[in-house]
Amino acid sequence: MMLLRLLNVQGIAGIAIGLALSILLVIQKSETRHWHRQSSQYEQLYGKEQAAFAGTVASYRAAADAARAADKAAAEQVAAEQRAINERTIDDYQVRLADARARAQRLRQDSVAAADPGARGTTPVPGLSSAAGRPHETPGQNGFSVEDRLTATEQAIQLDELIKWVKQQHSVDPNRGRSNGPQ
Repeated sequence: MMLLRLLNVQGIAGIAIGLALSILLVIQKSETRHWHRQSSQYEQLYGKEQAAFAGTVASYRAAADAARAADKAAAEQVAAEQRAINERTIDDYQVRLADARARAQRLRQDSVAAADPGARGTTPVPGLSSAAGRPHETPGQNGFSVEDRLTATEQAIQLDELIKWVKQQHSVDPNRGRSNGPQ
């Protein structure tokens, strides 16, 4: 109490204000520490988020690169299968055409031999033109000459090989082994 007598109202107000400011200072320091800790936690969370984001981006890039490589390999495999189908079809077509043409040639020779039964063992007659020496092609039973039958056979072979080619090309799955992008 003695102290109060020595102090006047201004002194008491000064002490009260000093105490209030001291309390505010302590509170402010406490708040500063709290927000500093909170800021550090947010900074760590931000760093973790950035690292996770960078990892995700890297994963997607790696997956996209792997998908591109798989797509390229699948496309090359499909192209190789299609080339093989093309080559097989062309080879089969050429073999079948050669066989049909050989059979037509045998038919022509047989028809020449049948048209000129005395040609065996006799001497050729001089002075005949090549057109006169060749027998006139007569239609067979079905009304087609050997040449017409050959043409029809060649076209049938061509269509048959085309149908086989289309079916084989259709059986090649262009999407086999391809990815659908990063997942």
